[in-house]
Amino acid sequence: MLDSDSLSRLKGLKSQMEAEKERADATVKGTQSRYGFAVLDDGREIFIPPDEMLKVFPDDRVRVCVRPGKDNRTVADIEKLLDSPLTDFTGRCVRKGKAIFVQPDLPWLKRWLFIPPHARNGVKEGDYLRAAILRHPIRDGKPQAKVLQVYGNDETPGIENNYCMGKYRLPVDWSGPARGELQAQLEQCRRLQDSARQDLTGLEFVSIDASRTLDIDDALYADSSSEGWTLYVAIADPTAWIPRGSRLEEDIAARATSVYFHGDVLPMLPEELAQVHCALAEGEDRPALVCKLTINNEGELGEFEFIEATIRSRAKLSYVAVDRYLNGNADELMSHATPLEALYQLYRALRGRREARELVMEDRQEYRWILNDRKQIDHIEPHDKLLSQRLVEECMIAANRCAASFLERHQANGPFVVHPGFRSDRLDEARQFLALHAPATEALDLASREGYRDIMRALSEDGGDLPLRAMVNRLLTRAEITTEAGLHMGMALESYTNCTSPLRKYVDFLVHLQIKAILRGEPADRVDADMLARLQTRLLNVRAATLEAERWLASRYLARRAKDNSEGFPAHVTHVNSSGFTVRLDDCGLEGFVDLRKDPEKFSYDKWTASLTSTTRRFQLHQAVRVDYQGADSEKQYQAQFTLREGEGLKPPKNTAEKADQAQPPGEQPG
Repeated sequence: MLDSDSLSRLKGLKSQMEAEKERADATVKGTQSRYGFAVLDDGREIFIPPDEMLKVFPDDRVRVCVRPGKDNRTVADIEKLLDSPLTDFTGRCVRKGKAIFVQPDLPWLKRWLFIPPHARNGVKEGDYLRAAILRHPIRDGKPQAKVLQVYGNDETPGIENNYCMGKYRLPVDWSGPARGELQAQLEQCRRLQDSARQDLTGLEFVSIDASRTLDIDDALYADSSSEGWTLYVAIADPTAWIPRGSRLEEDIAARATSVYFHGDVLPMLPEELAQVHCALAEGEDRPALVCKLTINNEGELGEFEFIEATIRSRAKLSYVAVDRYLNGNADELMSHATPLEALYQLYRALRGRREARELVMEDRQEYRWILNDRKQIDHIEPHDKLLSQRLVEECMIAANRCAASFLERHQANGPFVVHPGFRSDRLDEARQFLALHAPATEALDLASREGYRDIMRALSEDGGDLPLRAMVNRLLTRAEITTEAGLHMGMALESYTNCTSPLRKYVDFLVHLQIKAILRGEPADRVDADMLARLQTRLLNVRAATLEAERWLASRYLARRAKDNSEGFPAHVTHVNSSGFTVRLDDCGLEGFVDLRKDPEKFSYDKWTASLTSTTRRFQLHQAVRVDYQGADSEKQYQAQFTLREGEGLKPPKNTAEKADQAQPPGEQPG
């Protein structure tokens, strides 16, 4: 037995150990390994051993006991669960022996979660699913999950789209309250009887769109004069049917945009509105917001006004039919010759002025995916933008410019689409780039519209070996949605917004609300920075969903083609970084990554020439290469992985380069 002195010393030691412990609230931070960290509210990060990490999920809020550990390392023990934000999630069903688990599709949670027999909901190994936490592991480190929904397996048609809709939580169905409000609006509202609307049904509007389009959101009419043209852009008016602050508007805002997957669409508006009551259908009187603007013979925009109106489209014309007419290959549209000829002539003037005074996006080869009955890619075919599509695009840009000017003139708080141009944190690097590759542009102002425009033109027109216009992209910002008007450098415009697709885009819907508020003498204050930040987040989420579904679908197509391909895929380099480069396949436009980090040779990245160089090989932007498909990484949104064919990118022998130098005329240097 211990004597009283020993017991006293032991008690003192125990008290000392307890005194050295600290209890605090923390958030669990996961890692790629089995251990983690407790992030205390004061910012400290305390090591959580693997055994303790079994009791929690990343992002859990917990009470921890902070104590000294081995090797003088402070350790956090989990004492209590305060909150667990992990509720439901997507993943895939896997099996180990007779046990069924879900493998969560979460970047920060790699552990499999057991699904007990009563919670499996008919799921089978290999199925993609949505699950929820049934039992938290805080007690014994053994979590359990239950299956909420089964999407199907790899053989289910459309699994790529359906699973990504679920993974990114895209709204598929409309809420009960929104449905009720919609039905009440359709039964009670008489939008064409609004006395504030101007009757423009006498104008011969026509819509030009894809032949299968039902949600027609614009129609055009133009007439000519000796000074130029008057253009009318009629835009569908869904705001006439949707009460401000209603649950229906909330649901529309949550969707943010119509989502276009290959083979599936999630519309922003209920189909009853988008395809019936709001669509500018042929022969039907419809409420519209009309932009009426004058254009002179040089393509310069003049006076404009916005009108709440009633219009009647005379015809639904397809892009293909109008294109044939404009190119003189068909005359079936002669009955619409007068407005079509006027539209074509004003298109040429608008386009010519933009090319001369502003910036026009360079054409890029487009591709059309043809799906089979199982919603898999049958083949991919190239296609070019039609003249009729360019015509409509110019008219829409003109209306959008007028909308931005109108909002700015009346001091509305947006939304505006702003493109700042060069990144503020890379201005010095941009100046060095221009000094190196385009010294004639050094004196130009990078922050002015004219300076940016002239720089981009100079880079595009440079006839050197390097693709300077593509190389400068890494120094540029992305467009933003803001409450204040600003330069749109990408188009070299003083201001810009979007207003011509309110059936499909919530930004355009908001612009309509603001314009109509101004027309009615009300404050144009229906937009704020927080609203636009939420909208940007939703749009990014939508893009992530469609990108993953597209890549997943493309990976299966590439895998099928690779089986019968012994000579590789011809491609071109489209982006270069220190790890490798992105390629675009020449025949179908699909992209993927060539990772050079594991290559036996060490490559050096040169940001000034957008190139990777080793002892024997060199790769740079726009270079032609031949690659083999190796698969897709599901943890990187199914990014396609390629490897180079033998002999790709080899530098020319030194003696060849020396002969080339000797062949140069005196005083000249090789390019």
